[in-house]
Amino acid sequence: MPTLTDTKSPIGSFTAEVFAAHLASQANAPAWWLDRKRVAYETFASLPLPTRTNESWRFSTLAGLTLDGFEAEPAVPSRPESDAMTTPFGPPHLTLVNHRSIAALADDSWPKGVVVTTLSAALQSHPELLKAHFMAQPQKLGSEKFAALHTAFIGDGVFIYVPRGIEVPAPIVITHIALGAGTAVFPHTLVIAEENSKVTVVDYFRTASASDSPKSKTHNPNFALGANDLYAGHGAQLTYVAAQNWSRDTLSFQFNSTVVRRDARVQSLNLHLGARQARHESLSQLQAPGAFSEMLALTVAEGTQEFDQRTLQIHQAPNTKSDLLYKNALRDTAKTIFSGLIVVDPDAQKTDAYQSNRNLMLSDDAEACSLPGLEIQANDVRCTHGATSSRIDPEQEFYLQSRGIAKADADELLTFGFFEEVLARLDRQPLHDALRELIKTKFKK
Repeated sequence: MPTLTDTKSPIGSFTAEVFAAHLASQANAPAWWLDRKRVAYETFASLPLPTRTNESWRFSTLAGLTLDGFEAEPAVPSRPESDAMTTPFGPPHLTLVNHRSIAALADDSWPKGVVVTTLSAALQSHPELLKAHFMAQPQKLGSEKFAALHTAFIGDGVFIYVPRGIEVPAPIVITHIALGAGTAVFPHTLVIAEENSKVTVVDYFRTASASDSPKSKTHNPNFALGANDLYAGHGAQLTYVAAQNWSRDTLSFQFNSTVVRRDARVQSLNLHLGARQARHESLSQLQAPGAFSEMLALTVAEGTQEFDQRTLQIHQAPNTKSDLLYKNALRDTAKTIFSGLIVVDPDAQKTDAYQSNRNLMLSDDAEACSLPGLEIQANDVRCTHGATSSRIDPEQEFYLQSRGIAKADADELLTFGFFEEVLARLDRQPLHDALRELIKTKFKK
């Protein structure tokens, strides 16, 4: 029996002719960059769309998964839109519209040697670093086809480099904007934190308002296919916050790849709010003793939204630690999927790994699917994993309502109480407050 995706084009709008035009637009790039793109496109075109029989897509809705109807090379405005230079996290240091840079804001507080620029500029100024770290880790969570498409069609992105021993005092804020209905965007952020450095990076993803879009009267969905590479050298401290607030018509994929070296610490927090259907894959590799990776996520799912979260924590050296906490709040008929795996290699003795997915069900019709797992090949480890789904305590809800608080407001207060465990892990209070304000937008009618 044919599956839902058998009749769909495996390449959709991303034809060989469209790819050739994209390559022509990259004519000034180094030969190795163009070669990577050619290989990536061949990989993308040769791989099928996911099907129901693919275990890494278990529980995912595939009926609406199509690559047709998107514009791979959308127009880029000559000047920033009216609100492009503001974000909930402060003025952005780089603004990209339709994965092309349109504005940059210098920061005098950055120490000497810190680089915040575009990938296209880094191809000329830091080619060896880009060659070593850009999409260097192979995808292992089911979206190899889409990762290849990202590499093939990426037009530009963000390159952040922090030299050895340097601390960046304030967060580096990046805005990625999708403009125009039916556009395909390929946002990318590459962060390299060298030995004993310290930096905080914020990615904010959003769709331009209808009034800013030249195709605002159409209803074609956007296609957002983003990725980030995070590298923490020995003793580095890297905090990465991503807030996804695409339009409700968007089909979204986001790939996170984190490499943590000796005695380094990486904390990543992903907030998922927008999109019709969003898949987020996060791979964390702890490659040397003392490495620590903290993987956090918050999701507010409502209406018919679907959020698909796939994670992999790989411990490759002894005395490493990882801690994953994903919390989802579900309303209406929304759906979330969590599939996480902790892998401990044979030499990774003294591993300490934790994985937890917790779901707060705010509706009888919402659905939360959880698949936590362990694969342990060492004998001296401490690994725990689990998943819970529960409803709001009726007594707590009644207590708030008995004091004149409407049910919707009571549910919002209790949801924030549920989320606070994750938000409180951020060291910077302004980031905590900005994320709270973004979450509140999902409760406004």
